[in-house]
Amino acid sequence: MTGGLLAAVGDLPPESTQQAVGYPSLFLLVALGALVPVVPTGAIVSSAAVVAFHQSSPFSLLVVFLLASAAAFLGDLALYWLGQRGVRSRNGSRWLGALRSRVTPDRLAHAQERLDTHQVSVLVLSRLVPAGRIPVMLACLLARMPLRRFARGDAAACLAWAATYQLIGILGGSLFPEPWQGVVAAVGLTLLISAVPAGWRRIRGDRGGRGRALRHEDA
Repeated sequence: MTGGLLAAVGDLPPESTQQAVGYPSLFLLVALGALVPVVPTGAIVSSAAVVAFHQSSPFSLLVVFLLASAAAFLGDLALYWLGQRGVRSRNGSRWLGALRSRVTPDRLAHAQERLDTHQVSVLVLSRLVPAGRIPVMLACLLARMPLRRFARGDAAACLAWAATYQLIGILGGSLFPEPWQGVVAAVGLTLLISAVPAGWRRIRGDRGGRGRALRHEDA
C-alpha cells in the first residue's frame, strides 16, 4: 500500500500541465503569502524549484525565480500601501492593526534601531531572516518611509529571497532522483529554518524570565 502511494505521488503530470497549473499557482500563492503572512511562501518557492530542476526546459528555473520575486514584490507593495493608509488615518486601519499585532514592542524597537543605521540593507536582510519582514515593514511605516523608497529596497530584498529559497529547492532536487523526494526535503528544510527564530526567542525569553526571578529572590 505504501509503495502504491509513493508511486502515485511520484507520477507527476506532463511538463506542459505542470507549467500551465504550477506557474500561475506559484505567483498567486506567493503574492497572497506576502499580503497575508499565513502561507509558507519559502516552502512554495523551494518546491517549485525542485519540480523545475527536474524538467527538461532550460528556462524553468528562471521562470520560477522571476515569478516568485515579482509576486513577493507586488504582495509587499500592496501590504505596505494598505499600511500607509492606516498610518495616515486618524483611526488607523485593520491592516496596520494586524501588522502591529504580529510584532512585539521589543522586536519593533530593534527593527527601528536597525532601520535608522542601515536603511536599505535592513530591508534585504528582513526578507532573508524568517519572521523578520513584518517588524521591519512596520518600522518603515511608522517612520513614514515613502512607498517609492520602500519599493527600491524591497525589490533587492525580494530578488535575494527568491534566489535563496530557489537554491534550497535546487539542492533538494539534486540530492534525490525523484521530484517528490526533493519537494519533501525542501519543504522540511524551509519549515525548519522558519522555526529557528521563534525557538530562539522562546529560549531567550525563558532565560530572561528565570534571570529576573533570581534577581527578585536575591533582593
